[in-house]
Amino acid sequence: MRGISMKHPGSADVLTEVDVPRPIPKAGELLLKVHTAAVNRTDIMRRENTALQAPYPILGVEVAGEVIENASDRSEFSTGTRVYGLVNLGGYAEYAVIPADRAILLPDSLDYVSAAGIAEVFLTAYQTLYWLGKLQKNETVLIHAGASGVGTAAIQLAKQYSQARVIVTAGSAEKLAFCQELGADEIINYKTQDFAEEVKKMTEGNGVDVILDFVGASYWEKNLSSIAVDGRWVLIGTLGGTTVESLDLRFLLQKRIQLIGTLLTPRSDEYKAKLTQEFMKNIDPYFETGAIRPIIDRTFPLSEAKEAHEYMEANKNVGKIILTVSES
Repeated sequence: MRGISMKHPGSADVLTEVDVPRPIPKAGELLLKVHTAAVNRTDIMRRENTALQAPYPILGVEVAGEVIENASDRSEFSTGTRVYGLVNLGGYAEYAVIPADRAILLPDSLDYVSAAGIAEVFLTAYQTLYWLGKLQKNETVLIHAGASGVGTAAIQLAKQYSQARVIVTAGSAEKLAFCQELGADEIINYKTQDFAEEVKKMTEGNGVDVILDFVGASYWEKNLSSIAVDGRWVLIGTLGGTTVESLDLRFLLQKRIQLIGTLLTPRSDEYKAKLTQEFMKNIDPYFETGAIRPIIDRTFPLSEAKEAHEYMEANKNVGKIILTVSES
């Protein structure tokens, strides 16, 4: 089968198409014919990871496809059943295996392209907002990178599921307008506005209850200024650097801030399964009615995985980037 791996760690140029055997599902797994796979930041981080050594993996942690073989005891996943979800690598390929307890039934209202844009960003957004950020109804949340995949998911969850007040940052008028369409109450252009000052005005000096931070070091001081007493600050990315030059811990103590760092991909299978099951129970009805929807920026054929990675690295996307593997 065709798959996308890497010649060695490095830039998008190292991606290469390979011919490898079809995977064999173990007990508790499903073998899928992959129709679509999503491109995620974690794929780029793995591609650049100089600690990796050959043989290099097939990339991709998120797929949508149809069941070819069921090696689990889950009778709902008969041959031909349409599913989507997170895999333990191998998503950029014609076939992939997925643990049955992480496979999500694909409703008739969604196609394979849309489905591939759900699991990673919505599970991450759900985890950060509710398991870690403890967002409560009618609280205020500040979502950085609002037009990113996780950002667009978080906006919708916070508004539809929690009726929260949503403040977002993004770097262009186009991206901010789209965030408003999804339900953002307040928008801030971080390139032309000081978001800490704007948050202070918007919250009458009280700050926000929850921060979803993709940026890290370069936003440290402004996030400290923006968060409320007893606020929950969830760090899920370091696009703005990893080192804070000067750190005064008194501010964390004075505001009783909970600062939590997380990544979803390295979590255990058990953690991901539990998260998936809770997410399905609480949020699936919103997908079925269209109240919450995956945001797809554009698609690339599998053979253009390099171009898809470059597109993401250029921060051109609003929402998800999808690789099409086989005809839907």
